[in-house]
Amino acid sequence: MHAPAQWPWIIAIVAPLLAGLASAGATLALSRNAIPLLRIIDHPNQRSLHHIPVPRSGGIAVLTGSALGMLVALPALNINISTAWPALTYTTIALILVAGTSLLDDHRDVAQRYRLLAHGLAALLLYFSGLRWDQLGLPGLMADLPAWLSLLLTLLYIVWMTNLYNFMDGMDGLAGSMAVFGFAAMAVLGLIGHAPAFAITALVIAASAAGFLSGNFPPARIFLGDVGSSTLGLLAATMTLWGANLAVFPLWVGWLLFSPFIVDATWTLLRRMFFGEPFWRAHRSHHYQRLVLSGWSHRRTLIRAWMLMAAVAASAIVAPRMPAHQQWTLLFGWAGIYALIHVRVRLAERLADANQR
Repeated sequence: MHAPAQWPWIIAIVAPLLAGLASAGATLALSRNAIPLLRIIDHPNQRSLHHIPVPRSGGIAVLTGSALGMLVALPALNINISTAWPALTYTTIALILVAGTSLLDDHRDVAQRYRLLAHGLAALLLYFSGLRWDQLGLPGLMADLPAWLSLLLTLLYIVWMTNLYNFMDGMDGLAGSMAVFGFAAMAVLGLIGHAPAFAITALVIAASAAGFLSGNFPPARIFLGDVGSSTLGLLAATMTLWGANLAVFPLWVGWLLFSPFIVDATWTLLRRMFFGEPFWRAHRSHHYQRLVLSGWSHRRTLIRAWMLMAAVAASAIVAPRMPAHQQWTLLFGWAGIYALIHVRVRLAERLADANQR
């Protein structure tokens, strides 16, 4: 762990506060279509859980809040710009690349191969910025990885996180809530680990997501859109790798923080591949979608998701200070909980089927 750093407490309060207020204000303006150039409407389709057209430019509000918060925070974080400039440049370009491609996709469909190319290039930029999966990173198993495997795993991880977050953005309040819980927990871990720049960055993103939720709580008046969900996925990958590189927490703790999304999206992908379903097409097979289709309201499903996210965040915050055997127990415990969640979803579906007969 790093030696204790002097904390810029004023900035730690002001930057997230401004980020949240800016995001909430932009969310309000975008939800009222006050900016014609950014008027993007989400029409219901075969994947949707909503039944009326809704604006889907909310991700711009999250990005606006995050950018403002970081502009306020950067001068006070004592970052050596001369040494950090290459990493900051690569990271900024990666974010602009994904956000720009996603915004274009929101306006008009971008072919999947071009989206994946943009995501791959962004992942490569982050790798060369120094954000790498270079250790095995499991409890008690911190062996270094060979360079070729580190590159491969880093690219796969970043691209998958970018896409899975987009897959999971299909219900009012869900993706924004995951960002609030996940990044806020990383801010706490950064505080404990004496990493002010990391903690404040995470808190700014969490506050921006919270500001967006002011318009996205069920019934939503605005959606994130690809520009929001894909960029939040990229930020989740970026921040978990950064936290691991700083030794604030091992990488598996970052996976645990976002496991409500990682487990659902990965399980659904593998299941669809196993049954020969066209996994690249829009669908409604995620656990949260299946619960809503079984009769659960968006609000009920979201509140259950909050309970899961809060429990995951709490366990992830204490996990780095556990001995290795307790960390493995924690991981196996969560594996069991996710298995039970799958069973609960199946029971909800069967009950809904029985009630329709």
